[in-house]
Amino acid sequence: MKAPYKNIYTVLKLNRYIVLAVVIFAMLSSIFSLWMAFSTNQKALNSAFAINTDGSIIPLKLVTQKENFRVEALAHLDLFHNYFYNIDASNYERNLEKALWLGNSSVDNLYRQKKADGVYNRLLQYSLVQKVLSIDSRISESNGTHSFTTTTIFEINRGSIIDTYELVSSGKLITVDRNFPNNPHGLLITNYFENTLKKLNDEGRKK
Repeated sequence: MKAPYKNIYTVLKLNRYIVLAVVIFAMLSSIFSLWMAFSTNQKALNSAFAINTDGSIIPLKLVTQKENFRVEALAHLDLFHNYFYNIDASNYERNLEKALWLGNSSVDNLYRQKKADGVYNRLLQYSLVQKVLSIDSRISESNGTHSFTTTTIFEINRGSIIDTYELVSSGKLITVDRNFPNNPHGLLITNYFENTLKKLNDEGRKK
């Protein structure tokens, strides 16, 4: 006895259910994959890694990063202002080269301007010694942008006379890759500008 043929409408209906099930499964798989990728990305953004002294990797939370940012930023600003302003005839080239690693083109432009104005030539000609006495930096954050204002007190030794100055400078800080020893804090100074410079002692202090 021959087997009866199935109704074509029944076959098409079954095929439709199979295709629909495959499509739904594919959509669910895609949604799950996207969710996993998003979750992994969020975990990566909220974590960082440091190398321990024994070579092991230590996970650090983003909260810890933010807490440490201020310390890193203050150290970076202190390092830069010491390199850029604590100079004499014997070390100015070496110090300025180190300072340029810590800032972007705004720092380089200021250096070129000072060079064109003869600042470093006078340093050599008169054997001047410019010594930083104190550095006080204030850091603020707005919409993820970190700005700073730094007050640097330094003196210029002209041999028999020592003049003291107060410099107020400002700029912004961005995060970059660490480059030891050139940029150990992984920060870069941008939009750097010398706002005011005033002499603190009118007649100069004799040695």
